[in-house]
Amino acid sequence: MSDDVDDAAMDVTSHCVPYVLSTATDKSLHFSFAAIQSRMDLKQPELLTLDYTRTMMGFLLFQPQPRAIAMIGLGGGSMARFILKHLPESSLKVVEINPAVLELREEFLIPGDGERFRVRLGDGADFVRSPPRLFDVLLVDGFDVGGQPPELASAEFYADCAAALRPDGVLAVNLSPGYIGFERQVEDLGAAFDGHLLLIPDRDCSNTIAFASRTPLVELFARLGWGGPQQLGDGARRHLMKSFVKVARALA
Repeated sequence: MSDDVDDAAMDVTSHCVPYVLSTATDKSLHFSFAAIQSRMDLKQPELLTLDYTRTMMGFLLFQPQPRAIAMIGLGGGSMARFILKHLPESSLKVVEINPAVLELREEFLIPGDGERFRVRLGDGADFVRSPPRLFDVLLVDGFDVGGQPPELASAEFYADCAAALRPDGVLAVNLSPGYIGFERQVEDLGAAFDGHLLLIPDRDCSNTIAFASRTPLVELFARLGWGGPQQLGDGARRHLMKSFVKVARALA
């Protein structure tokens, strides 16, 4: 655990304790039986086994060589493992509010803190309100047993996210269409990013990934084109290609 600690986050009793289910092929993190928070392939832990996580990595179509990435919500560490393995030039800072989730860090093979990677116990809304630096990419995947916390679904939060990014930085946020304030979320996201917003629903409509930037997304995409990020290895590119195509078609 990082030495950076938000005192409010240390109140363990205020957070739901997750549990882990294991099979012969994978391990998953849950707050309830209603939804899987994260899943890890035991043979290839760096794979992104859930569709929405592969879609979130579509930020690489807009920011193909991010130097500084921040993420709110660690969960089982799927995206963290992928980024650390396949984006060696990127640094990653993660903020997780639930101490019980951090206690599962070793079980989900999440590396310890180092030069490129640091995990902080704290409130994601507070983090973007006073970020330590401006980021190229901000990933928001914060859920608890009740769904999306209102602190991570407000107009103020999205405005702070925009301010925490470089002018051409990209936000990728996992939304739940079942959330009672979903339509308002979309409006607030659009307002915070001057209307530069792209929504990608998944196949079963349980998640919608939103990409947003203060720079028009079509301009960011035009820098790269359909080829996908060239710095990715062939295996990682193949793993993400269907998601890249889905995001590019939605943008078109």
